[in-house]
Amino acid sequence: MEHVYKKFHKGEVFNSLRDLIPALTGRMFRQEDLSESDRREFWALRDISFEVAEGEAFGIIGHNGAGKSTMLKLLSRVMKPSRGTFQVKGRVSALIELAAGFHQDLTGRENIYLYGAILGMTRAEITAKFDDIVGFSGLEEFIDTPVKRYSSGMYARLGFSVACHVNPDVLLVDEVLSVGDWAFQRRCVERMKEVIRGGATVLFVSHNMKTVSEFCQRCLFLDRGRVLKIGPVEEVISTYLNRAQLSTLQDVSEKQALITSVRIRDEHGEGTRFQSGDKVWIDIEVTGRSLCKKLAVQFYIKDEEHQVVFNTSTERLGHGNFNLEAGEVFTCTFELSLNMTAGMFHPCVGVFRYDTQTSYDRWEPAVTIYVSHDEDVRGGVNCFPKVTRQEVHPAWEKSLTGLVSEGSGSGKLEVK
Repeated sequence: MEHVYKKFHKGEVFNSLRDLIPALTGRMFRQEDLSESDRREFWALRDISFEVAEGEAFGIIGHNGAGKSTMLKLLSRVMKPSRGTFQVKGRVSALIELAAGFHQDLTGRENIYLYGAILGMTRAEITAKFDDIVGFSGLEEFIDTPVKRYSSGMYARLGFSVACHVNPDVLLVDEVLSVGDWAFQRRCVERMKEVIRGGATVLFVSHNMKTVSEFCQRCLFLDRGRVLKIGPVEEVISTYLNRAQLSTLQDVSEKQALITSVRIRDEHGEGTRFQSGDKVWIDIEVTGRSLCKKLAVQFYIKDEEHQVVFNTSTERLGHGNFNLEAGEVFTCTFELSLNMTAGMFHPCVGVFRYDTQTSYDRWEPAVTIYVSHDEDVRGGVNCFPKVTRQEVHPAWEKSLTGLVSEGSGSGKLEVK
């Protein structure tokens, strides 16, 4: 993309005199200004420029309304840019609105052919992949049922199954890996990894930062139609998550105590990627702007769903509280083991006074870290499980045990 802009118009667009005259009359009675049409203009994208290499997985993140889906619709040629140019090389497939081409009165089998054709597959290609598509969806016994009788989950599963078997050169993905139940979601993720390993170029839009960090090497942060940052995925995600915190930090005039530095490190130095069970140190610096008494530094960790999974403070750990004069700096270091399962976590820091329940400053998150583990353990806490015993016994052995009893004082076994 090179300097791409996209403009929309708010409100109604009139294509006939029959619709225009009543609308104009209504505005006159409401005393609305009819001449300032520029107020209705809405720029969804402003000066977007980036390049994605062949075979690269590229993430696009941002809040709702940032322009992410608009960008993908331009790249899939559903819409045209208002200004600027873009070029996409190779066959493109878009996972933007799953099953958007399904017909309610057709069966699942018929809709596979219909939707596959819409996505650019030939009839021969669909026939060759038909069994794989149905098997992936898990809807074998319902494939000849009209889709109007499908549940919403079944509907989305069939749509994803068709779309992910297109095998394109360029794949555009917009928040579609949350369809179906947990088992099907895992199959979706594995299928996406196969597509990436197969050499396809992938542009991936999602609000799930863990999935973005898992799939993508580089990332683009979009905000209100503008590019705020492009770079390595960890750096861009950290900027995205810290944006609200950074805007708060710009106004510090009324704060009596400020968090001025947070650093997380392992034995090799500062970093954001760790192994489950690693020991890490968090260095925190607090600066006083006026006299503050009975302060404590809170430290807590949130998971990718922003639920608190760990919480402590200097005071709760038995180190009492501290006072700060204007210009004084308090520093402390927390040491802990990351006994967590694989995932993305957000260490947070606060300056707090417990007796008056006063919060002086808070970085939430202070940093974003990624924890990995070689074994498949899930949940929040890693208990480092090991299987120490595993046996298989024949069924007859268990049955025989229940039928055998001791003889009455003879020292022999008596079979009942």
